Amino acid sequence: MSVLNGEDFLEAGWAPGPQIGQALVKAAEYEAKGITDPAYLLKLLRRDFPPTAPKLTMRETAAPLAEAIEATCPEDERNIKSVRRYMTELLQTPVVTRGAVMPDACPAGSVPATIPVGGAVAVQNAIIPSAHSADICCSMHATFFQCGKGVTEMLDDLMASTRFGMGGRRPENYVPHAVNHENVWQNPFLQGLREDALKHMADQGDGNHFAYLGRIRISHEVRQQLRTAGHEELAAALEGHDESLVLVTHHGSRGLGAKVYARGQKAALAHVKRHAADIPAPAAWLDYGTQEGRDYWEALQYVSRWTKANHESIHARFLERTGGVAVAAFGNEHNFVWKRGDVFLHGKGATPAWKDDAGRPLLGLIPLNMASPILMVLGRDNEDYLSFCPHGAGRNQSRTAMMRKYRNDEGELDTKRVQQALEHSTRGIEVRWFYGKPDLSESPLGYKPAAQVKAQIEQFGLADVVAEIEPLGSIMAGDSGPPPWIRRKDELTPKQLRAIEHRSDRRKERQRLRDLDDGGNVEAEAEAEAEAGEED
Repeated sequence: MSVLNGEDFLEAGWAPGPQIGQALVKAAEYEAKGITDPAYLLKLLRRDFPPTAPKLTMRETAAPLAEAIEATCPEDERNIKSVRRYMTELLQTPVVTRGAVMPDACPAGSVPATIPVGGAVAVQNAIIPSAHSADICCSMHATFFQCGKGVTEMLDDLMASTRFGMGGRRPENYVPHAVNHENVWQNPFLQGLREDALKHMADQGDGNHFAYLGRIRISHEVRQQLRTAGHEELAAALEGHDESLVLVTHHGSRGLGAKVYARGQKAALAHVKRHAADIPAPAAWLDYGTQEGRDYWEALQYVSRWTKANHESIHARFLERTGGVAVAAFGNEHNFVWKRGDVFLHGKGATPAWKDDAGRPLLGLIPLNMASPILMVLGRDNEDYLSFCPHGAGRNQSRTAMMRKYRNDEGELDTKRVQQALEHSTRGIEVRWFYGKPDLSESPLGYKPAAQVKAQIEQFGLADVVAEIEPLGSIMAGDSGPPPWIRRKDELTPKQLRAIEHRSDRRKERQRLRDLDDGGNVEAEAEAEAEAGEED
């Protein structure tokens, strides 16, 4: 059997055509002489048959961009101007054919061609890892349930059912799930990562991830709208329940996805180095026509299954503790890649709003902030905007800039003002911070007005709001610090101390890069983001 095949030549930079056939004949001659090392064979064949494939470069003209967003204040205007600049850069990538931005759009980094939060792109037969980002498959999941406990008791049970913050669960606290035993670990993008899958099950991370308790009113009209849209099973499950409690979780694939992303980005950079020139790192792609591209796609599918299992594990643990009875459940991704024909739709904080294979409008969940309702929507399949809708409310300024307003002249947080702001913005609900210390940047004050985003969903025809899940209580990580089982520094080994310090430095560097207006180091930002794996 020949050592090389036609795909090897395509991967190495040859153009499809008769030259590959000639090179294969020559390769057979070399093999007959005992030369069988693939790398050395390709080196010899490059000398005999220099690759003639022209290298791709960034286009001078950007692909079309559709903007489902409108400025309502000077902050909006500045934000949209910045979003437009980064999207225009990304849309000059030769494999990108169209782009769109949602009402929640905001910049996600300072490096040219970095897709913003609320950004979506259509890519021809290729996958751009940075366009789904390190938090692969960040997603929503809702369980409708009945329970006789009060909000405080249920939040106590929820605190015990989930986990937030750095690291992962210790082996004695691993949460078993069949998804961890799938036969996938020989995939080059998943190899050696099973331990990450094990330790992060029922683990939510930090940043803007949350566990939210709410209540939904289910009218006859709501059930009828679901039936008309083709979601008869959900409508039937909700029959007889005029009101239901709802648990909604928001998180991604944790360390597992972050490491898959880091490997995918490294492979994409190597791919464009062979086949293209002067491509910004956030625009690097993997060709789906290659084995490497297909392996990455399969790894993404596993990460999707794993993340759904992660949501379901938290929900099952919660229901077991509360004694609650599940009525129905559904969820959606908003940081992912979806294949439709030979087009790969990438969303970075964008919710799919097209029709499924059965012709049904997709169901989606759009959280706005912890004190506002979560929108339950049916997609309108508006192709003008790549058939996406927003994933949340988005920000008009970075966390650091927002927190600056609450610092004193010495740069320290004014804890009294912070507490007052939190109490005012979350009035009427019970808020928990997993690590005790609040994070004001994740309060409603850190986000665009909920009413504005909801209005623009309708204005641009992105989705229909079927119902709203009213907030009762919410849990977020808060200021995490060391894992909760670590109480004192003198209990730590030197290695653990270095790890905590290292992670803290990474987080600070990532935030610094995001706050820059220009410049930045894509390698440092990608590495820091991949390690934390917690941003939409």
